[in-house]
Amino acid sequence: MAGVSRRRTVLKAAGLATLTAAAGVGAAAGPVHAEQGPGDPYDVIVIGAGFAGVAAARAVRAQGKRTLLLEARDRIGGRTWTGTFAGELVEMGGAWVHPVHTKVWHEIQSHGISLVADDTPPDRLVLPSGSGYADFDPAVAGTRLGELLTDFFAGSESYFPRPHDPLHRADLLAEPDRLTLRDRLNQLRLAPQDDAWLNGHTATAGGSNTRGAYTALVRQLALSGDLATYNGLNTYRPVTGMGGLISAMLADQPVTLQLNSPVAAVTDTASHVCVETRDGRKYTGRSVVVAVPANVWNSITFRSGLPREFASASTAGIAVPHAKKIWMKVRGDVGRFIAQGAESGAPLIGVVPHTTLADGSRLMIGFSVDPQLDHTSTAQVQAALRRFVPQAVVEGIKSQDWGGDPYARGGWSFMRPLQLTRQLRTLQQPQGRLVFAGSDIASGWSGFVEGAIESGERAAVLALEAAARRATPVRA
Repeated sequence: MAGVSRRRTVLKAAGLATLTAAAGVGAAAGPVHAEQGPGDPYDVIVIGAGFAGVAAARAVRAQGKRTLLLEARDRIGGRTWTGTFAGELVEMGGAWVHPVHTKVWHEIQSHGISLVADDTPPDRLVLPSGSGYADFDPAVAGTRLGELLTDFFAGSESYFPRPHDPLHRADLLAEPDRLTLRDRLNQLRLAPQDDAWLNGHTATAGGSNTRGAYTALVRQLALSGDLATYNGLNTYRPVTGMGGLISAMLADQPVTLQLNSPVAAVTDTASHVCVETRDGRKYTGRSVVVAVPANVWNSITFRSGLPREFASASTAGIAVPHAKKIWMKVRGDVGRFIAQGAESGAPLIGVVPHTTLADGSRLMIGFSVDPQLDHTSTAQVQAALRRFVPQAVVEGIKSQDWGGDPYARGGWSFMRPLQLTRQLRTLQQPQGRLVFAGSDIASGWSGFVEGAIESGERAAVLALEAAARRATPVRA
């Protein structure tokens, strides 16, 4: 257990738990059922088959309501995706869960999915030192990183007394929600090396320290309950991959699923909603759940109009815009290390070990928020990795650019300053017969699969209420 605890502290301090736990993974399509007749309205149409959309569709169908789930891609999972690389199952989104994520934990247990604990500690940490990077003892460096995080969060204990109701004390958030992560770092007046160690952690979480809100990271600590839990969010993963989990969830109810169906427009007529796909198909429902990422909202025409907070959130983005995840097959005497880049000048902001293969090579995972890094270039990825470990040889890569994905336009969720206090309440409210859902706007674990499920289930309740209002015969 000491090794598990040490690894949890090191991994979180290295700034990687936030993004690897946040995104989830994708899966092959679940059951597809026959469509309703052209004149029959659905009770609820759900747009987007990520974890939020699947959770919403399942909850609606469990009430015996006609439910249509539209997904733009040829697979379910949304911003998440499970694949294979070097003969191994790999997650192009997140992989880890924790008992504090109660909804995800319940789903895993109820579907009989086993868990794997990643508890092998690293040999060393590679961290900024002077003009480059150097190796540090994990116990020593982890302790210092823990001290720095304690200082970073000091004074924020009262901000979220009810973590799953983040605006319960909105009066306390007026000033701190204005701060970027860099603003808070500047307040600490850290020595250069301490700042370099801490700013890599915070930049990884927020996409950049000048982009991310201080309160977004404070929310994660409040939800965790204490720093030890916050440091251990990336310990367990389902043996099926998260893709196996979302497939199991979708199979719980006979939901009508339509893949390859990107939505072009949504029209709320007050008595019903018409959803039009880009290829001209039209579907009618009594209410709609929009469960696509906030960064994608402005790619859909909402003909009935929405409050300005929706356009503002979509334009500014909630999800980190240039997020990339890169699997690397690595040779060389590299050992089992964890590397963290500084907030600027690091094409890879973080690297973690995964598996030692039968041929002696290693699978490692790199994360990038650098728009200039060509994630498809083995040469560029190797050059980026060699900043940390000069002897590394990258034999192959498999990567996903979530920022470049037209149906994601970003990776893990992390709010910007004032999005919490000035936008969240409106974004969560029903807009006529439309309800928005997703990890981006979860009350609790925003940026995690847990938050996506929470938001989807909440949206299902609101959508059913909307569908029941003035329910009159509808013609397509």
